[in-house]
Amino acid sequence: MTGDADTFIPTFYSHRSVFITGGTGFLGKALCEKLLRSCPDIEEIYLLIRPKKGLTITDRVKKMLNNKLFDLLRRERPTSFEKIIPISGNVSIKDLGLLPEDRKMLSEKVSIIFHVAASVRFDESLKDAIFTNLRSTRDVCILAQSMKNIVALVYVSSAFTQCDKPVVDEVFYPLENVDWKKTIHTAEKIDNEILKVFTAKYIHPMPNTYVFTKRLAENVINDFSESLPCVIIRPSIVVPSISDPIPGWLDNFNGPMGLLVGGGTGILRVVHLDANVFSDFIPIDIVIKVMIIAAWKRGMKNTSEDNSLHIYNCFINNTKSISLRKLIRESFRVVYDIPLEQTIWKPHTIMTNSGLVYYILVLVLHIVPALFIDTVLKILRLRPMLLKLQRRIYMSNCALSFFVTHFWQFNTTNLINIFENLSAANEKDFEYNNILNFDTEEILRRGIISTKLYLLNEDMSRLEQLRRYRKKMDWLHKSIKLFFVIMLCYILYSRL
Repeated sequence: MTGDADTFIPTFYSHRSVFITGGTGFLGKALCEKLLRSCPDIEEIYLLIRPKKGLTITDRVKKMLNNKLFDLLRRERPTSFEKIIPISGNVSIKDLGLLPEDRKMLSEKVSIIFHVAASVRFDESLKDAIFTNLRSTRDVCILAQSMKNIVALVYVSSAFTQCDKPVVDEVFYPLENVDWKKTIHTAEKIDNEILKVFTAKYIHPMPNTYVFTKRLAENVINDFSESLPCVIIRPSIVVPSISDPIPGWLDNFNGPMGLLVGGGTGILRVVHLDANVFSDFIPIDIVIKVMIIAAWKRGMKNTSEDNSLHIYNCFINNTKSISLRKLIRESFRVVYDIPLEQTIWKPHTIMTNSGLVYYILVLVLHIVPALFIDTVLKILRLRPMLLKLQRRIYMSNCALSFFVTHFWQFNTTNLINIFENLSAANEKDFEYNNILNFDTEEILRRGIISTKLYLLNEDMSRLEQLRRYRKKMDWLHKSIKLFFVIMLCYILYSRL
């Protein structure tokens, strides 16, 4: 690729139209914002949006744009929002649920595709996961083939699609003995209940349907890369932003922030993980930069010049990785300084790598207290809720346990190269030096502040009051522990 490092990235996107699936999700929102702000001459951004009950696709776009993420863009270039055009569709429906006239329009106007949409539920049924994660990828590729001016198709996969390997390179790994075409055909023809019977055997050695279908979707992209300019991005666990455009921005409780909130409120008392495993995460603003740069780099050559599949492992290299033990300890330091409103007990979480120990501690520290508190709530004629919540926490931890009890080494040569080869002009909006300089505790601090402000709607002016309440919880926790120690000693003494 001659001179691509000197090509101005906003110029590449200038007067080009982009099509995004999953545009209203966590990554999709951030991608829209960054494209509009850093590539101001982009023609249009078409978002595939599924109508929801009581909300039209236009309503959903308006709701999305009210997010704090877009405040900077709203101040600087509010007219840029007019470039976002919703397209009715659904990735879980065959052919993306597109109307013929919309398909024709996209084929004529779009030249860059970001396929971001996916079901991230680890317990999704095999049929639904195949439709949403696998068949949709095939249908996006078929749509791309009809586009007259396609220059890049970026597929957002997951670093954990290769979880059966200790070392993951930035290459394509075929899934042996499973054909993606036959898999789609099987899901379309066989009843869901029958599929459930042989799901575990069919997806082996993958730990869940999410990873299995995302892995197969990479096979789809690889096959179509012979005729399409394809890119695969494999992010690890995506965490709040470092700085761009808002420090600590997030819009969900997924990943470490969910654990932090659960532990910080005193609800999550025990987790099943290997405390010595290094955390695999990457801030969302870095992921978005990789996506935009990767599409630019791929689009600088057509498939006749370069028909290779470009792959990037999106992961912070090991110099910035920290163990889960240290991550959780730093999280509790943050939540002690910035307490949460709904704290019901002293924040503290036990880590164990033993499935048996975890199960026993869940019964003692989660289920028994939840039953007691829910009984009290029933007596007071209030709605019991804690047992139901603890069941959800248990199911979530079981689904995640595979990923927090294993360690992988992700090689990131391609990722580092696309940043290091940027020209000075491109570094202004797309540099990655903050990858090397960020502070993990500061990301957690900003993340918990954003969680309080934007997800929990809590008042930051009440911190001192909450700190005093937290100290009371500390004393109550110590007092009860002391009481149980005294009672145990008394029982043992009385038996002598």
